[in-house]
Amino acid sequence: MNRRQFLQFTAASTLLAGCKEPLLPAIPPWLPVSVLKPAMNEGHWLRQLKHLPPSSGERKVGTVIIGSGIAGLTAAWRLQQQGYTDFVLLMGAEPFGNASAGQWQDVRYPRGAHYLPLPTMESVHIREMLAAWQIIEANPFSTQPRYDELALVHALDERIFANQQWQDGVIPHSSANSQQQQTRFFNWVNKLKQQRGRDDKPLFTIPALLSSQDQEWRDLDKQNFATWLSAHGFTDPSLRWYLDYCCKDDYGLDSQKISAWAGLHYFASCHGQSENASESSVLTWSEGLHHLAEKMLPKTAQCLQGFAININEHSQGVDVLYSAGLGKKNFILKAQRVICATPLHVSARLLPHLSSYGFDVKQHMPIHAPWLVTNVYLDRFPQEFKGVDLAWDNVVYGSQSLGYVVDTHQWLRAAKPEYTVFTAYHALNAASAKIGREWLQHASDTELLTLGLSDLQQVYGQQLWQCARGVELTLRAHAMASPSVGFLHNTGLQALQAVDGKVLFAHSDLSGYSIFEEAAWWGWQAANTILR
Repeated sequence: MNRRQFLQFTAASTLLAGCKEPLLPAIPPWLPVSVLKPAMNEGHWLRQLKHLPPSSGERKVGTVIIGSGIAGLTAAWRLQQQGYTDFVLLMGAEPFGNASAGQWQDVRYPRGAHYLPLPTMESVHIREMLAAWQIIEANPFSTQPRYDELALVHALDERIFANQQWQDGVIPHSSANSQQQQTRFFNWVNKLKQQRGRDDKPLFTIPALLSSQDQEWRDLDKQNFATWLSAHGFTDPSLRWYLDYCCKDDYGLDSQKISAWAGLHYFASCHGQSENASESSVLTWSEGLHHLAEKMLPKTAQCLQGFAININEHSQGVDVLYSAGLGKKNFILKAQRVICATPLHVSARLLPHLSSYGFDVKQHMPIHAPWLVTNVYLDRFPQEFKGVDLAWDNVVYGSQSLGYVVDTHQWLRAAKPEYTVFTAYHALNAASAKIGREWLQHASDTELLTLGLSDLQQVYGQQLWQCARGVELTLRAHAMASPSVGFLHNTGLQALQAVDGKVLFAHSDLSGYSIFEEAAWWGWQAANTILR
């Protein structure tokens, strides 16, 4: 599939029968559009590097944490919490990673992840942090903690655009047969939430490593989710669209590409509860998970701007060669231990002999799904279609995109603000992740905007431009690891999970899929190893 064919496919797939207005063919000339490609230039420079550049100086330190995504930040927070301060956090090419954020006027908005489900009983690390930040206000380790009302998503939390009107929920109201299949599926999921394996572990939980190891359930990883659904009679088109939507939302790929175990895990692992919210509730903030990432940031003196170039483990310790920025000087950090909290495709560049840790790049590298995140600055709210009111999460039925969230939804004010930011998400569920990345890299602003605004255009048409005052497009070429068929049995990931030497690994990639809780889990484990 060439670039033109891919564009035609993705653009065509977003059009629904009965769409009020067609997508605009071009960006209005007056509309400011910025395109962010976080870490892309640094990544390409690192990939093309033939020889290590010279160093302009060196510094000794006990531990270096490489990368300030959630895993690296969690490791730093845990070390600092336990009184260990002999470390530096090398921030990387994009500080905060997928938890980064932007601001327009006084509205902060996410450039990546935007919510956190209520943590499971097994997510003790998450509960401990939320309690420290007073987001959990009472009983943090009970079955039903009490959460800060400001963090719990406010009503209306979700709606879906179908048949030219808004409906509550994210599954369209449909026929009796459709509703019967939907009810059967969710009843099945609710049973799975309550079940435990022969090892007395939950069948599905977060962190995934603490799920039951019973082989009969792990064998679900040998087939894709779509095959499992069909075999169990879940064939209703509206249900299947919704399940694909969920898979892309958490994993970046649809049910044809992900493991059946991962597909069921998405639903059956969400069993966190709250004293003052429903089980389906989530925690969210205007700026998304950047709100939590900022709380984990260590003292300024321990934050080092720059990105790693090479990690050299030797008998005396570990040397980390890093650059203060493209075109700037390079330095060496001489450490006793290193926590490598970078995505594995980056770790493979930093550690050319990654195979010595049991990870073969060609055989074990997980799929990394590309994403497009679009933030639209609006000086007023566009007029709504009939049906339920504007919600936090707004989804278009039949779309290949993932809808949009309203970033001022959590604002508690007497009246709705005049202005806002809408954040729209699109996982490039192409024939391969490589095709999606190539398209992101070479697409024009017009092509990116057409794709990024497809859902908003379907809902608001031309009036979107009457309200818009700017658009920011964030291109995430390797946004997240996706749990494709066989990911549970990836021996390379298992090898990195077990590493206990001078170099430790900590990233959600180790779990085979990318969510806050998994990233934090590996950062927490690495920090605990340092603290032993």
